[in-house]
Amino acid sequence: MKTKILITALLIGFTSITQAQSIRLGIKGGINYANQNGTNISTTFGDYQSADAITSYHAGLVAEIKLFENLAIQPELLYSTQGATYKNAVEEFKNELGYISIPVVAKIYLSKSLSLEAGPQASFLLSERNKFDYKESETFEFAGVVGLGLKVTKNLFLQARYGVGLTEASKDAQTKNSTFQISAGILF
Repeated sequence: MKTKILITALLIGFTSITQAQSIRLGIKGGINYANQNGTNISTTFGDYQSADAITSYHAGLVAEIKLFENLAIQPELLYSTQGATYKNAVEEFKNELGYISIPVVAKIYLSKSLSLEAGPQASFLLSERNKFDYKESETFEFAGVVGLGLKVTKNLFLQARYGVGLTEASKDAQTKNSTFQISAGILF
């Protein structure tokens, strides 16, 4: 009898939570200021001691799942380019990596329009464009992201986010991606 009452109470609670949820879909895009941090990169052509950030882009789909009045989950499916420009005394090359990124952030609303965002991000390497292939890149990257969101209107939003790689970006060099993103988007 107690089990039936407990199961009924759980089902009623789950039903009321799922009915209170609102799911909104949308699109977003913006610029990346990306870099790679870690050890020196060595090739048959020489050592590259410095890495400079590159400016690139990201774009994709977004969903906002409102759990409570001040809490939402925001999964995204983005195409994002990251990488760095490497220099030595003689030459320089730009290593640009194209990823499908799947961040899933928790959004804590500090007010009606301002939210704090944090969560994990999984990225899968799709392409690598550079002057010459110095090392093999890892095909999977795991990162942590944190940022702020601002609802400009009911449908339009702005975001600033920083992501830091928690796994290596290359099989042979100890480098990790880091990316600062500025985004604009619309929820339907």
